[in-house]
Amino acid sequence: MARVVIFGASSAIATEAARLYAARGDRLHLVGRSAPKLAATVAACGPAVASSVSADFTDTARSAPLVEEAVTALGGLDVALIAHGWLGDQLATERRFEDAAAVFQANLLSAVALLIPLANHLQAQGHGKLGVITSVAGERGRPRNYTYGAAKGALGLYLQGLRSRLYGSGVTVTTLKLGPVDTPMTVDHPKNLLFGTAPGVARGIVAAVERGAAEVYVPWYWGAIMPIVRGLPEPLFQRLSFLSGR
Repeated sequence: MARVVIFGASSAIATEAARLYAARGDRLHLVGRSAPKLAATVAACGPAVASSVSADFTDTARSAPLVEEAVTALGGLDVALIAHGWLGDQLATERRFEDAAAVFQANLLSAVALLIPLANHLQAQGHGKLGVITSVAGERGRPRNYTYGAAKGALGLYLQGLRSRLYGSGVTVTTLKLGPVDTPMTVDHPKNLLFGTAPGVARGIVAAVERGAAEVYVPWYWGAIMPIVRGLPEPLFQRLSFLSGR
């Protein structure tokens, strides 16, 4: 039985991941931004949930205490999944620095504020698994979401360094590069066959973290798509409206 904390547990993907951990008999501490959605996740996972708390992840002064609360509630820690994020409004981030800063706070700084105490705790005990959701948007700047993508790309770079720092310590760090998923966060986005589903993506997340993979594309087919997207020369990329359009 693993002791698992999930940050962002009120999201659709994290809810499905929590169900999977609960089904295999793990003990959960769930932290989510939306109290009503978090309550629904707790109900779905039943007695596997040791405790839960609603929190605003952008309040980074609370990050270290949130980690301490999780360790105390579970009597230790084996697995931590950071699953929160926010797309923001790309056009607003182009008009006002404050809007751009909010996207970086939600997607980069709030994650780093949790990763520092989590990594230090797991390193000190000599074992544990860290999983962090990033995005394929962090691999190529596109006009439709480059502020969000820049924050996720920076998070991916941070995780590379953290993974190397913890190499040999008994702690694994898994970067989960998600493609678009059909969830409430993308409700206004036109859907196509490349969109994943929350249950399927959650299965990929739990499996990748469990095996201690370094970097994983979820769904898997983005691992074939993104090298092509990354490798396109910029003049050609800009001419392809399905990639560089709004």
